[in-house]
Amino acid sequence: MPLNETPRKAAPGRARVLVTRRVFPDLLEQLCQQFDVADNQEDAPWSTTELASRLQGVHGVLVDPARRVDAQLLADAPQLCAVSNVAVGYNNLDLAACTHAGIVATNTPDVLTEATADHAWALLMAAARRVVESDRWTRAGNWQGFALDAFLGAEVHGATLGILGMGRIGQAIARRAQGFSMPVIYHNRTPLALSPDAGTAPPVARWVGKDELLASADFLIVLVPYSPATHHLLGASELAQMKPGSVLVNIARGGVVDDAALVAALRLGRPGAAALDVMENEPKFDSELLPLDNVVLTPHIGSATRSARRGMVKLAMANLADVLQGKRPRALLNPDVWEKRRVYVHK
Repeated sequence: MPLNETPRKAAPGRARVLVTRRVFPDLLEQLCQQFDVADNQEDAPWSTTELASRLQGVHGVLVDPARRVDAQLLADAPQLCAVSNVAVGYNNLDLAACTHAGIVATNTPDVLTEATADHAWALLMAAARRVVESDRWTRAGNWQGFALDAFLGAEVHGATLGILGMGRIGQAIARRAQGFSMPVIYHNRTPLALSPDAGTAPPVARWVGKDELLASADFLIVLVPYSPATHHLLGASELAQMKPGSVLVNIARGGVVDDAALVAALRLGRPGAAALDVMENEPKFDSELLPLDNVVLTPHIGSATRSARRGMVKLAMANLADVLQGKRPRALLNPDVWEKRRVYVHK
């Protein structure tokens, strides 16, 4: 259903805002009380050409993580002051191009941390206990009775949890591991000062080198942001270092894991299973993943709870409003731009 039944009319003296995908109607109405808003009523992704056309005369834009914002697009938007990403990840934004153009870029950290950590555990448990595979088998009418060796999975309690990228979400995942009596190891470029008193991660979280992480983890959760430096961070050689029967969970970004190499590795049982919320070239991901019973796939829904998604939209809108009102936004991605930013002048 379209968000608006009739086109919105511009009001003189107000900044113009473009919302590129469908958002919650009541939150959209709040934005409309502050600005002249044009939104994507059909929620169909616009082509780059169409988006460039719609950005004419626009001062602020809300974009989703599937929308690439690069130098060419920004060059076609001479009045644009702010790009507000409705996501914590921002590999879709060319920050250097934004800064060069004087455009403020923002994201939505914190509000989705707990929801995404929950989903990581849902994926981990589903892969460990073969939930999706056994569900399909049962629905197909194959269940004839109890068998001791049916769908034997991996023991989670007491197993070693590895986290590649111990940021906010990684720390939330690590806290949950305490309930399963799991020792937690992690790898960042440098060790973090993790303190249980700060409510971040359990005291058992221990920094290790990347090779040790791969070789020691029974469950490995990938959380690093995507960038050219992390493209295929886990490729064939890294996957070969993982334990036979181990489980890989990717809730970071597609491209951090080489999905073609993962398909080959899963066929060899090293790792033994994978659970992916993000994939390369999504939504057109590697079709070779589909026939594998030892893979759980979800369509990039790590933050998909009502409270988290509403929180993301609220923060994205607040970031946008702050910039257009001359205030420094809470989640500023390119602080170097602030003193030389484009400024919307209220008429």
